Amino acid sequence: MEAESRKLLLLCLCCFVFLATSGAQPHIGVNYGEVADNLPPPDATAKLLKSTAITKVRLYGVDAGLIRALAGTGVSLVLGVANGDIPAIAADPNAASGWLAANVLPFVPASSISVVAVGNEVLESGDAALAAALLPAMQNLRAAAVAAGGAAAGIGFSTVNTMAVLAQSDPPSAGAFRADAAAQLQQILGFLSRTGAPFMVNPYPYFAYQSDPRPDTLAFCLFQPNAGRVDAGSRIRYANMFDAQVDAVKSALGRAGYGAVDIVVAETGWPTKGDPAEAGATVDNARAYVSNLVAHLGSGAGTPLMPGRPVDTYLFALYDEDLKPGPASERAFGLYHTDLTMAYDAGLTSSGSGAATTPTTPTTPSKGSGSGWCVASAGATEAQLQTDMDYACSQVGVDCGAIQPGGACFEPNTVRAHAAYAMNQLYQAAGSHPWNCDFRQSATLTSTNPSYGSCVFTGGQ
Repeated sequence: MEAESRKLLLLCLCCFVFLATSGAQPHIGVNYGEVADNLPPPDATAKLLKSTAITKVRLYGVDAGLIRALAGTGVSLVLGVANGDIPAIAADPNAASGWLAANVLPFVPASSISVVAVGNEVLESGDAALAAALLPAMQNLRAAAVAAGGAAAGIGFSTVNTMAVLAQSDPPSAGAFRADAAAQLQQILGFLSRTGAPFMVNPYPYFAYQSDPRPDTLAFCLFQPNAGRVDAGSRIRYANMFDAQVDAVKSALGRAGYGAVDIVVAETGWPTKGDPAEAGATVDNARAYVSNLVAHLGSGAGTPLMPGRPVDTYLFALYDEDLKPGPASERAFGLYHTDLTMAYDAGLTSSGSGAATTPTTPTTPSKGSGSGWCVASAGATEAQLQTDMDYACSQVGVDCGAIQPGGACFEPNTVRAHAAYAMNQLYQAAGSHPWNCDFRQSATLTSTNPSYGSCVFTGGQ
């Protein structure tokens, strides 16, 4: 029973399943931060976005130029109300109507605005007066939108929270909101439930990795093969940190009596570089996290507590922001550099779109170059290879029948030979990108066809 449960959960992970990038991905958005002095003009950013599978953009404020540049594209927008504007909007319905008239009504219905995020991380700010003004501001803005009618009436009003709004998130089944914020959250959740707006939260496996020294944490955070972690309460085996964090929020909502409120991931990402003390902030890890998250969302698997219901997720961020304060990682979350070249390939480029590409050409074999197979590396142990083989064979699109008794690749009957076949099957099914042949460094790419006899390894030319 345990083996079957593990297989089903790994099937839900699907982090290496091939993501067809020829069309838009309805659950994938991106944050557009503007704490920078070198951002491209709005038209260039709009062109870049249209070359990707990204269908949603979150702004931290209201950028009229970018909103107009995206009008008519089908890209939906989340606009932001600055924390400093909340007290006035909360105190005066006319201020709310004025904010809406200046920042929303000029753009609809030409631009699609799905949500207005009233404030950012207010409940975790430590400002009790600001937190108390949050719900009245949301209510006043909602009333102004309903009064305005038309497209404005369909906009949701919410606020964005960090994971610190939870008192506990591990294990996911124990997820609960902080006691000191419970009273305000109960009222806010009631408002979200009545108006159909989502609960917005920022789960960051990168920060979880920083504080969790267990040896398997990096693989768990990057959607890479790992043994998983069993929730002692639900007995669910989680295969990645993202699902665990989102399900902790789901549990907290249920515990508060609002389990039906939708969750939106307002931010998540991984930095490409950081200070010496910031472990794991590398281009390879950023590419692994974001590309595997994109594939996971594209698979439609959802999370263990929300199977088949992938949450709308806004990647952080479109560009690096060179003026952000704090550690070096804060300035290095961009999917793209501000010269419109990729920081790394996250699997978001629409085929045939003429999207910006990285200035360098990969030297490792890939499907794009028409050659290459993924095989077991010489230094990998049998225990590693067994884990990786089990993982690969459990994924959607991978057929390991050839290494079963009687199959064309069953002989030689060794873990190394069978693992090589399974890992190559997953590598090819996932799109043959170099990062799909990593398996925690227990696999390597080769340009030599490993096929033998009637055993055929797909790939190459």
